[in-house]
Amino acid sequence: MDVNKLWQNFIDTVQNHYMDFSGRVGRSQFWYFILVCVAVSLIAAIVDGVIGFRVLGAIVGLFLLLPTAGMATRRVQDTGRNGQIVWIWVVIAAIFWLISLLAALSSPFGALAFLYFFLTIGWIITLAYLVVTIVIIYFCVQPGQLEPNQFGPPPPVFNPGPATV
Repeated sequence: MDVNKLWQNFIDTVQNHYMDFSGRVGRSQFWYFILVCVAVSLIAAIVDGVIGFRVLGAIVGLFLLLPTAGMATRRVQDTGRNGQIVWIWVVIAAIFWLISLLAALSSPFGALAFLYFFLTIGWIITLAYLVVTIVIIYFCVQPGQLEPNQFGPPPPVFNPGPATV
């Protein structure tokens, strides 16, 4: 697997398709983008743990929210479904990440504020976030339509095969 191709796919999506919700994207391109997003989030979490500030992960999560939503929308549209369901996920995820960011910035009372929020209405938001995420993952793992649909022509094949020397 060519890591440079994976990184270029990630950079292209973030720079050129930051809020692109039209068209279609193939399964492999979507899941390789998600793989790099997870790696970037993991690195941010490690840095957060080292510096002890806990704000970088929330900033990265908010920064990657729209590119991930755009990719998910285009992936769902590749299966022939309307990608508008992703907007539900975006709203819930934005609330989730903003609460995390506010909790991180409001230390030493951030933990108490987050605990109060979670025990009142936060668990409902977290449960809705989980359910909508599972539904979107289900739609994203489905094979795309081979023929053109109302969202555009089939996406090009993305193959991050072995690096050429």
